[in-house]
Amino acid sequence: MMWTLVPVLIGVLSAVLLLYNRRTRRINEPPLDKGRIPWLGHALEFGKDAAKFLTQMKDKHGDIFTVCVAGNYVTVLLDSNCYDDVLKDSQSLSLTRYSQLLMERIFNLQLPNHDPVSERKKVDKYFKDNLSQLSSSMQNSLQFLMASVNRQNPEEWRKDRLFDFCYSLLFKAGYHTIFSPVSNDSAEFSEVYEEFRRFDKVLPKLARNSANKDEVKVASSARKQLWELLRPTCFNTGTVAQSWIQTCLKHLEEQGLDSETQRRAMLLQLWVTQGNAGPAAFWLLGFLLTHPEALKAVKEELSPLQHLPLDKIEKTPVLNSVLKETLRLRAAALITRDVMKEKMVKLSSGQDYVLRHGDRLCIFPFISPQMDPQIHDEPEKFKFDRFLNSDGTEKNMFCKEGLRMNYGTMPWGAGSNLCPGRDFAVCALK
Repeated sequence: MMWTLVPVLIGVLSAVLLLYNRRTRRINEPPLDKGRIPWLGHALEFGKDAAKFLTQMKDKHGDIFTVCVAGNYVTVLLDSNCYDDVLKDSQSLSLTRYSQLLMERIFNLQLPNHDPVSERKKVDKYFKDNLSQLSSSMQNSLQFLMASVNRQNPEEWRKDRLFDFCYSLLFKAGYHTIFSPVSNDSAEFSEVYEEFRRFDKVLPKLARNSANKDEVKVASSARKQLWELLRPTCFNTGTVAQSWIQTCLKHLEEQGLDSETQRRAMLLQLWVTQGNAGPAAFWLLGFLLTHPEALKAVKEELSPLQHLPLDKIEKTPVLNSVLKETLRLRAAALITRDVMKEKMVKLSSGQDYVLRHGDRLCIFPFISPQMDPQIHDEPEKFKFDRFLNSDGTEKNMFCKEGLRMNYGTMPWGAGSNLCPGRDFAVCALK
């Protein structure tokens, strides 16, 4: 019986090798690097350390190349002056299919009529129209949470790890501001935070579909708890913050989605709005505490402004530079699109390349422009004044090989892919 399986296995392996070897580079396509392992390609290196792997590929092939990753062909574009042109082309490049795949993998959520572009516009309008009120509410939430800690043990110092302190405080304040829960019990805030952290720790592996059985179990348990904690009936009505939740729920109802799907969508909203502010605050404070000259400059700038509302603290070029430098060194998001039809991309060098239909396009701003040594001097080092001109004004001009670059850093995305809540996030961090 065992010997009868051998020809079958040989046949299957031969078919895999044949399909793997069939892909060849066409005229005007980017350099093709399939890796040494059939079908798997570069999946292991990509999954282990994307930044290191893509930097090696950039050194080998240049600013554009195609790699095989677990049977998929991914074209990586690292010429930041091309990003705007690529990201605004919603006809040739689609965000919908990949975002739906991630929603199902991570949140166990299916939104068949999901339209990322139109929904992004709604979010952008909401945060712009309500920035002042949201910022004021965020400030009040932070003060409320700090006061509640003091009430517990007013005579004692409380010790905490810097990361846990930053993440917990920013998450709870943001949750209180955006979701406006009925209860003001800090213990309930802590329950939402703890379950979210359990879920968030496994999230990257869920996205890559590489979580083991125990990790899947943890994620499933945390999801169920959060779905229960984020029931729409748990939130207040009539507030500015609640209008965001009501807007989301109304949008989901108009799509004909049931109450269970709406509950699951609340977890997606929680992650989108609260998943990054805490870690960003940790790195911001961490860099300030380990660079006395930066801390001194920020203190001198903020001292005369400490009594102003958060949304009115605009002229802070030093703090803005410190924040940009922090995110330049730590924000490493992959921007992904599915190639729906053949598209031509022109690099800064003038060279044209064709993106093949059916492939996936990946943009990684962390490598370029953020860590590009031709754009930033000593890019691996923290320099608090990197985004300041010699006269103390904000620096926006960066060049590479004599050519002005569109971006010096891209922590919030670019073009139509810009994070709609970026202004509120900056206010929260300040």
